[in-house]
Amino acid sequence: MKKRYSHLLRPLKIIVDLIIINFIIYFIYDKDYLNFYFLSYISVYWLVISFITGFYKVYRFTNALRIFTLLTRQFLVFIFGYFAYFGLIREGTVINNQFIILTYIISSITIVKFCWYFLLNKFRSLGNNFRTTVVYGYDDSSKKVIKIFESKANLGYKFLGYFSDKKNNKSKHLGTFDESFNFIKTNVVDEIYCSLSSFNKLQINTVKKFATENGIKLKLIPNSNELYSKNQNVEFYDDTLMVLNIKKLPFEFAENYYIKRIFDIVFSILICVFVLSWLIPVLGVLIKFESNGPLVFKQKREGINGNEFVCYKFRSMKINDKADKIHAIKNDVRVTKIGSFLRKTSIDELPQFINVLLGDMSVVGPRPHLESLSIEYQKDVDDYLKRHIVKPGITGLAQISGYRGEITKKSDIKNRVRLDIFYIENWSFFLDLKIIIRTVLSVFNGDEKAY
Repeated sequence: MKKRYSHLLRPLKIIVDLIIINFIIYFIYDKDYLNFYFLSYISVYWLVISFITGFYKVYRFTNALRIFTLLTRQFLVFIFGYFAYFGLIREGTVINNQFIILTYIISSITIVKFCWYFLLNKFRSLGNNFRTTVVYGYDDSSKKVIKIFESKANLGYKFLGYFSDKKNNKSKHLGTFDESFNFIKTNVVDEIYCSLSSFNKLQINTVKKFATENGIKLKLIPNSNELYSKNQNVEFYDDTLMVLNIKKLPFEFAENYYIKRIFDIVFSILICVFVLSWLIPVLGVLIKFESNGPLVFKQKREGINGNEFVCYKFRSMKINDKADKIHAIKNDVRVTKIGSFLRKTSIDELPQFINVLLGDMSVVGPRPHLESLSIEYQKDVDDYLKRHIVKPGITGLAQISGYRGEITKKSDIKNRVRLDIFYIENWSFFLDLKIIIRTVLSVFNGDEKAY
């Protein structure tokens, strides 16, 4: 897989804009501006309104008119907040440089915004920062997409070819529908464009599932009479061609990723400092006193994108050779007395906050499974691999909904995966807080499946 740097562009643009705003205020050097409160206010306000207006949601197919619209919307709101500071916080003061600073900020960021746009277009037209694409179908709409890829080098798309069951001698014909999946697996493909009129519903759903499991972005080329579902939004290429984009999952937005990661770090540090700091020596004595072995049990689990990581837990069992093969069952003879208490209260999971700090896990998310069990579950549950597109969690929606512990029948794992996928598709910061609160309450109320 090729290395990705495009995801760094948006944070870089944000940093540059904030530097410009603060530098201009410093350059004007008015004592009424050059203070911590105003600089903090204006920087945070800029970030908040840019999130609301979608100011940094600029894509390779975004045109110059759209850039101008984003700038207009952003600065209208920014001007309001700019003057609101002096009306609400600094009422009665006269500041001579208000309009000068505002004019410099607007003109500077406008110039920089368009510079980003034209420089990136030029950079891509030279064959850099490209995304490889394939197209399913060869009807009129598909041909328009292909024409744009091949004629608009500044968009940064490298068209590999198309798949169609209709036989033809076109040089870009890569094979039939059934042959497409092997080609995509053996080549680096970033985006798939699929014509809705060229294939039946079953085939399109097959492409959707394949794209999800392989982390490939899928976009649909609609019929003129196509009805659009709520999980799709419309994008226009070259101002004329309409494409349906499968809406991003919450975790695909950079701002959501950073919100969740910052919360994970802060929450984990608090647990490590105020809980683990004194709990580790206490449990170290109790666990060692009852049975021989280490304080912390280490086990390989599957994490994000299916990558393995070492998961930490307080040891709750006697040393045995089945720990990496099967989960604990009710009245499991391997569980020690202190281990039974740790498992019922979920205290054995607390060392996983170290995993969170290391970046292997999140506080909330699908629970990580053993690789051997994961392979087994994939056979029985559709969309199981969708769990791997996010970091596993210490607790999750499935766990607070009663699906934890031993798996005795297929419906147990199916319900867990169903709730995990619901969490992934409907994540919000407040949903995480709700899950954490209910997890804490279950520690005190007890859970009959915690053994």
